[in-house]
Amino acid sequence: MANEDLKNKLRSKFIVLDGPDGCGKSTQVRLLTEWLQKQGVPTSSFRDPGDTHIGEKIRQILLSPEHIAMSTRAEMLLYMAARAQLWQEKLVPALRNKECVILDRWVSSTCAYQGNAGGFGMRKVIKLATDSLARPWPDLTIILDVDVKTGFKRLPGKPDRIEAKGREYHKKVREGFLELARQRANFVVVDASSNIEAVHKKIIEEVKGF
Repeated sequence: MANEDLKNKLRSKFIVLDGPDGCGKSTQVRLLTEWLQKQGVPTSSFRDPGDTHIGEKIRQILLSPEHIAMSTRAEMLLYMAARAQLWQEKLVPALRNKECVILDRWVSSTCAYQGNAGGFGMRKVIKLATDSLARPWPDLTIILDVDVKTGFKRLPGKPDRIEAKGREYHKKVREGFLELARQRANFVVVDASSNIEAVHKKIIEEVKGF
């Protein structure tokens, strides 16, 4: 695909990379952003939650092991609040500027974590997201799939509050992502168990072809 065609195709497009802990999505967000920029596609990337003053404060609360007593409902509402701020403060200006927006996590994460693993229910999460967010679903969601054992091996340092929830919880997280990908259009699953460069190439293929 010619660079100009790719640039036109991805103008004002919203793409999410998501998946279980240890799937490598943050690395792949960076690599995809860099690749698109080299192709001449104006691209911005953000992380969810975070990348606003309010969002980073919420992120600290959500991930701190000090807040082990936090309920699933509280988690879910805090994630939605961070997203609402990120959308208004960062994503809307970027999309209006005809940039391609690459995001590290979005509503799909809450469906898998709080909805499936946390027992709240994915349908209820989707309803809350639809009521809370101007844009609950991106143009394309790429789920980076990796089994729990492999994902845990990749985690650096001391686990945060979510990572420390245990393997059974994270098994349900993975199942939630895969179920969501089966249910919804504009979702693709990429095997993220191979090396970084191989996964990067698969993601480029999906972005070119969606």
